[in-house]
Amino acid sequence: MPQDQDRGLYVRLRDGVRRVVRLLCYLGMFLLIPLMLLTSAEVVGRGLWSRPIPGTMEISSYLLSVFVLLGLAYTQQVKGHVRVNMITSRLPQRLRLGLEIFTTLLSILIVAVMCWQGWVIGMEERSVSDMLRIPQRPFRLLVAVAAFLLLLELVIDLIEAARRLARR
Repeated sequence: MPQDQDRGLYVRLRDGVRRVVRLLCYLGMFLLIPLMLLTSAEVVGRGLWSRPIPGTMEISSYLLSVFVLLGLAYTQQVKGHVRVNMITSRLPQRLRLGLEIFTTLLSILIVAVMCWQGWVIGMEERSVSDMLRIPQRPFRLLVAVAAFLLLLELVIDLIEAARRLARR
């Protein structure tokens, strides 16, 4: 009975994490619309009237970074990151699962450092952008948030790989 309760808790947590990740990915995708409109207005303004929009590069880089960071965990969720498996596909299933667990653990370590350092850098620096004087703290803290969400997705993948290995 307790094992069923643990499994139910795990499923609820996994589904909750996946819902949050999907929602934030959709938010990131929605931010592509103002990025597209701003870039189009910049091109038209510069080309037709020789009047560029001040700060377009800054705003575009911030919106693009938000889009990329909010999509990291979702890409892991749908297994969209690049994988080269021409060697591992020829290995026995058990060894493949062992390698998957090892690489996931290594990824968790790297992403945990990224999360930690994103938080440290985001909290200590109070810098602003050069032209529009936009505070950089929210964008730097977004690195920590994105890394944390990716970390949660990696932990989910680790648990599922360990379960598959245990079933064999």
